[in-house]
Amino acid sequence: MASPSDRAPLAERVEELLAAGGPLPIVAAGDPVLRRGTEPYDGQLGPDLLARFVGALRDTMHAAPGVGLAAPQVGVPLRLAVIEDPAPVPEEIAVARGRVPQPFRVLVNPVYEPVGGARAAFFEGCLSVPGYQAVVARHAEVRLLGQDEHGRAVDEVFTGWPARIVQHETDHLDGTLYLDRAELRSLSSNEAMTERWLQPTPRTAAEALGFDLP
Repeated sequence: MASPSDRAPLAERVEELLAAGGPLPIVAAGDPVLRRGTEPYDGQLGPDLLARFVGALRDTMHAAPGVGLAAPQVGVPLRLAVIEDPAPVPEEIAVARGRVPQPFRVLVNPVYEPVGGARAAFFEGCLSVPGYQAVVARHAEVRLLGQDEHGRAVDEVFTGWPARIVQHETDHLDGTLYLDRAELRSLSSNEAMTERWLQPTPRTAAEALGFDLP
């Protein structure tokens, strides 16, 4: 358990963030908070402050917009993230990527492990690396262990795009950015993505840009 003196600085930091009102500022790549990893959540914020912080993370994710946001992305090194994906994509893309709607979820102290050996590669982006996307090969299915915001145990298997979101956000809590796992030859600006690489899979991009897919 963290001592009261350990808890205070994080709680004060969160109170300062919330006092400003509106969406929280998102930290960009290059800030050390994205690389230091996080400390497990152990009551540092208290129930009321945690609920308000989770609400602010959700509002910030929606405003960005994004489908996930981890606490370090707003400068708070706690092992906490939120995810939500209405999956507003054409059916062809949804089928190819295994993208199905995900309700709002809070992930507390999450860890994941692969289920099977299958991997899937698709373009993904990050709110902390604005303006770019790159192809990342990730586990096609993962088991997520952790808790929710009420302290209830989570032990759930995610597949397809939800598995990608879970891996991306949990990686943030370990100080890992998606670019660390990406095929860097695929790195594309959002403008290039719109003009060239909106196909359901990155096969055309792989052939044109010269990288391999799993």
